[in-house]
Amino acid sequence: MVVASTSMCDGGGGIARGYGRPAIAVTVGTLRPRRPLPNKPRKLHRCACQPREKLELKTVSSISQVDRRMWNECAKGNGTFNPFVSWEFLSAMEESGSASREAGWLPCHAVLSREGEEGEVLGVAPLYIKGHSYGEYVFDHSWANAYGRLTRKNYYPKLQSCVPFSPVTGSRLLAKSAGLGDQQRNEVLGMMAGSLVAIADEMKVSSLHVTFNSKEELAHFSRERGYLTRTGIQYHWQNNGYDTFNDFLMELRQSKRKSIRQERKCAEKNGLRVYRTYGSEMLPSDWDEFYRFYINTCNKKWGEAYLNREFFHRMGEAMGDKVLVVFVEDAFGKKVAGALNLVGSDTLFGRNWGCAADLNVKNLHFEVCYYQALEAAIELGLKRVEAGAQGEHKIQRGYLPTPTYSCHWVRDSQFKQIVSNFLDEEQRQIDYTLEVLEQELSPYKQPAG
Repeated sequence: MVVASTSMCDGGGGIARGYGRPAIAVTVGTLRPRRPLPNKPRKLHRCACQPREKLELKTVSSISQVDRRMWNECAKGNGTFNPFVSWEFLSAMEESGSASREAGWLPCHAVLSREGEEGEVLGVAPLYIKGHSYGEYVFDHSWANAYGRLTRKNYYPKLQSCVPFSPVTGSRLLAKSAGLGDQQRNEVLGMMAGSLVAIADEMKVSSLHVTFNSKEELAHFSRERGYLTRTGIQYHWQNNGYDTFNDFLMELRQSKRKSIRQERKCAEKNGLRVYRTYGSEMLPSDWDEFYRFYINTCNKKWGEAYLNREFFHRMGEAMGDKVLVVFVEDAFGKKVAGALNLVGSDTLFGRNWGCAADLNVKNLHFEVCYYQALEAAIELGLKRVEAGAQGEHKIQRGYLPTPTYSCHWVRDSQFKQIVSNFLDEEQRQIDYTLEVLEQELSPYKQPAG
């Protein structure tokens, strides 16, 4: 087993050169043979007592070290496609330098495979060594401060299993399904959850954070494995079998329906054309314009531009029709705004928005980011739209409060208890907030009686 010898951050929040390229390779468990299907003949020499296969966990410093097909087989193992954990998206993050050592995101992906030099990959997990707490959207800055005061040690670096700069829900434990029975796949997922803790413990980092994981994964990120669960709130839209946008509107209260119709007229009144296009249809110049809008918005909001121009070019080229961009043109055909969405097998994920520095059109953001996304989801037959972090204003536009989850492992036992107490109190506040939002602010018609 080989690990880095020094744990430190550089002054800019990146990972110091002294940290090296951490790599772990160790036998982590065994996998019982898959049981034959009922009523299927089996060879007499293949019995249920055959030896269990040995599995090996390793960490890699780049997703390029994992075969694209094998990674994506794991990413689609639960039967759905989430573009944010695809090889193509994560590769664009790394190859562009957006998620890099210098940016404070050192890739350290976990790979579980059958033992042997050419072992079959059974499971993967996106994993990063972090030199700061930016770009995560589950904020633990206060934890870092408290940890330093309590232990007199540095909170960073820490381990983070997530999608960089993307507050999107989805699986973080990715295990293939082809060739594995349900019980075997469940074993692999459990081993992956336990292995992430083993990696954190071996690297002697302060903590491990799994953010925006799926609800189903909570069974694996359990207290028995050392994890604490944290709940947050986002605002998601559910497609209740609508055939048209108007079908959705008719589910709303009359006042909300009227308000949305008025908001949707603003673009046309200002001589603007709004349209949708796929990544496969976009030219490099289109991405350059979108990047300009993205930078303008970051500057206007005093935010940091985490993503660079090359990322958008690489992602658009690699992901094609899984990328959906809403553009706005003025009366002269000049692009003046845009919003980026990614298309999953059942979900449309809204991500970045931006506009020209001098553009100021009331309600345009709602049209481009929310209503166009709903229309696209209805046309594509998708079940939901996730519009990113924050924003109670989304409720009156049909996006309802939805719990999100993250799971956390903390090395220091005393600090872990403090965090646990904090999360218990925070959970009570979240439960109350969800109840109030659902009862008092929902724009939908109330059932009769």
